[in-house]
Amino acid sequence: MSVLRNGAVTAGVIGLLWAFVIAVTVAVTLSFASGLGFRPGALGCLILGVGGGLALIYLRAVPFLLAGFVAVSVVLMFTPLSPMQFTDGVPLGWQLLSVVAFGVFTLWPMRVMLVEAHPGDLTRHAFEDAVIRFLTGFGYIVFTAAVLIPFYVMVMTSLKSQQALLKNPLDFSIDLSRGLDLFRSYFELFGQFNFGSYLWTSFYVSVLTVLITLAFSVPGAYAVARLRFKGRAAFSRSILLIYMVPMIVLALPIYIAFSMTGLRNTIPGLLMIYPVTTIPVALYMLQGYFRGLPGEVEEAGLMDGLSRLQVIWKITLPLSLPAMVSVSLYVFMIAWNEFLLAFMLLDDPSKFTLTRGVAMLNSSEIPRQHLMAGAVIATVPIMALFLGLERFMTKGLTAGSVKG
Repeated sequence: MSVLRNGAVTAGVIGLLWAFVIAVTVAVTLSFASGLGFRPGALGCLILGVGGGLALIYLRAVPFLLAGFVAVSVVLMFTPLSPMQFTDGVPLGWQLLSVVAFGVFTLWPMRVMLVEAHPGDLTRHAFEDAVIRFLTGFGYIVFTAAVLIPFYVMVMTSLKSQQALLKNPLDFSIDLSRGLDLFRSYFELFGQFNFGSYLWTSFYVSVLTVLITLAFSVPGAYAVARLRFKGRAAFSRSILLIYMVPMIVLALPIYIAFSMTGLRNTIPGLLMIYPVTTIPVALYMLQGYFRGLPGEVEEAGLMDGLSRLQVIWKITLPLSLPAMVSVSLYVFMIAWNEFLLAFMLLDDPSKFTLTRGVAMLNSSEIPRQHLMAGAVIATVPIMALFLGLERFMTKGLTAGSVKG
């Protein structure tokens, strides 16, 4: 450990590892964006990573180091020591772009990682600070890639023509010369596959699921949080037990029961079963928030002559607006993305939800770009809704966590 805490060793190891991380990231990004072949160069990453880390702790002149680091990276591009390797046919402009991106995104974040590092032995704080900053940057890249790469592939595939997919299924670049023809798959989904109806069905089913869930979970959560009755503690602890039973286990009984009662292949049938899956989590979330609200405010309302229901309507619910928004958003996302029950209960295309409609596109008779376009249509609205209301959801989930 004493050797690792040496500033030069720490800077060299972190520089080497970070150079490989950035080289792989740049190679993957540009390969997806251009359809050309990029890969990291092991020797170049070794030389530039170790050299950049040592230069940062000995010289500290970051602007000059950055310019020099990029310049050295460009020079090495014309040698076997290039940090980025290319397949035949990659234009010089793309090569320069990859090397410059490698240089900038290697040295610039590295200066933050090694801000506490210096030549000689490091204190425990300085060593751990450098390691944690490196792991943080590595985590950001890995998890961002895990989210963005599938989404990028999905979007780019949806913009492809059938000829382009057959020619090279792994080329995820975009041909802007096609103009509006890029969106042909989307036009055909709405014009030929009735996706407008699927969107509307998913929307109003999700909204009604939210309203039904709140209608049951608000009084239930308030009763658990505020009232005293026999079995209250057991009920509170058992709310989420329903999630211990996988939905696939209940699929056959639900299918049989709905078929016998005529509820299969109906929207009311979905509206009966969806809230069953969302009410427990809504109860669990709201009861924690209600417990965090000051009871004196409600007691004052009762003393002023309000009934218990009036206290809930006029005092508790307005104070619980952040929690209500977060629960509503969470329930809406569950209903919007639900697939198993919709797939099992709906056979009539005129009543399909969006997820059921997307599953219908998974056929050898339907071009792959239509399936990807359907996935984009199903993903983008809920993503936009989440990003727009994320601050309310965060506030609702954290408010009430500390009482007093």
